[in-house]
Amino acid sequence: MKIALLIGATGLVGDYLLRQLLSDSRFATIKVFTRRPTGYQNPDKLEEYLVDFDEPENWQHLLVGDVLFSTLGTTLQQAGSQSAQYKVDYTYQYRTAEAAAQNGVVTYVLVSSASADPESFVFYTRMKGELERSIKRLPFQRIRIIQPGMLTGNRREPRLAERIALPLAALVARVPGLAPYRPIHGREVAQAMINAALDEKPGIQIDSLEGVFKRAGTQ
Repeated sequence: MKIALLIGATGLVGDYLLRQLLSDSRFATIKVFTRRPTGYQNPDKLEEYLVDFDEPENWQHLLVGDVLFSTLGTTLQQAGSQSAQYKVDYTYQYRTAEAAAQNGVVTYVLVSSASADPESFVFYTRMKGELERSIKRLPFQRIRIIQPGMLTGNRREPRLAERIALPLAALVARVPGLAPYRPIHGREVAQAMINAALDEKPGIQIDSLEGVFKRAGTQ
């Protein structure tokens, strides 16, 4: 059985992922590194560490296990500025991944974003692309990058923009040829991440849009 490490457990995908990992017999221990409590209790499997991502030197020695799942992220509205969002979505995730790689973790699974591109003119997709580019240079044996489209599911902190955009995205996805761009549930993304982590093939694999559905086993 494996030891899983997880950052971003209080977000949409991270919450579904944590619940699935706790019920998955293939994982013996789930170590969660979080800024605030997840609210889950499972003394047999769950180890929860409240950490300051600005001070990784105080806890990075705990990043020991088989696979690191990274679902950390915020919005521009929540962060307050592009620099603050970049710190969460890029810096915190990269520093954690770098420490895990140095500690001998062999597999890294990142939930990124559709259209991630380090050369993009759009701040969000450029930021995600820069993170992917940096992650690919780290010495993990296996790197899995999941690039879902618009997410659905129950968020702890609802996002107004998603409430407006989701119905439109669902309609657009009915247009012939645009089905791969349909919204995907956070539960499916979480399952895709687990399936990706258990894929023993070495190297880098990227699942974008339609591939995420296939990885989740829903198509």
